[in-house]
Amino acid sequence: MNTYVFIPARYGSSRLPGKPLKLIAGKPMIQHVYERISKATGLAGVYIATDDERIKTVVEAFGGQVIMTPVEAASGTDRIAAAANALGLKDDDLIVNVQGDQPLVHPQSITDVIAPFLAADYQGAFEMSTLSFKIVNEAEITNPKDVKLVTDYNGFALYFSRATIPHGRDYWDHDSFKHLGIYAYTKRFVDLFNTLPMGRLEDIEKLEQLRALEYGHKIKVVQSAYDSPEVDLPGDIALMEALLLAGH
Repeated sequence: MNTYVFIPARYGSSRLPGKPLKLIAGKPMIQHVYERISKATGLAGVYIATDDERIKTVVEAFGGQVIMTPVEAASGTDRIAAAANALGLKDDDLIVNVQGDQPLVHPQSITDVIAPFLAADYQGAFEMSTLSFKIVNEAEITNPKDVKLVTDYNGFALYFSRATIPHGRDYWDHDSFKHLGIYAYTKRFVDLFNTLPMGRLEDIEKLEQLRALEYGHKIKVVQSAYDSPEVDLPGDIALMEALLLAGH
């Protein structure tokens, strides 16, 4: 079982066009992500999957590895599936999907998200995992930009939502957790996932991971000690630069 990291990157973004190439502290955002992920141990390879020549040119300029994927790839997972097939990955190989708009992603996040697959008691009961982070900024609890999640007692996801979950009716003395855009799955599951039609809840919430839950597939959730904030709006760039200066 080898582990490969794929960072899907597209140039078009309705809220921030050319997002992967936006400069953060003088360096393209996609370079921050690539370099941080490359510090993780035990990886067979780190690749940026894109259909855009502008991104390809920038990535190759800083020494990154690129796999060109079809323009018609409808989602990040479609792009990753195409890249994995291009590399000839085996069904049991692990694929880590890291969203390319997380310039502060921590290398430990990769170790954490694949850990359930490497555990001695792993019996194949699930083929997908992801990360959560305990919310410390209360504004994120109600902000639909930040996806919340709830799990069962065994650490499997029950639901992901842009709404506040769980929502205390009479009191509020519980922790809330947000979802981080980092996934791990077997190559076999990625291929299966891409044969499933879009889910009803997925379409409502615009959250691709809900497709797995809607079709009855388990998602193991690992709580991370490291936040991985995303860049969605122009103002987020200044925030990332401030966090970088603070040592994040």
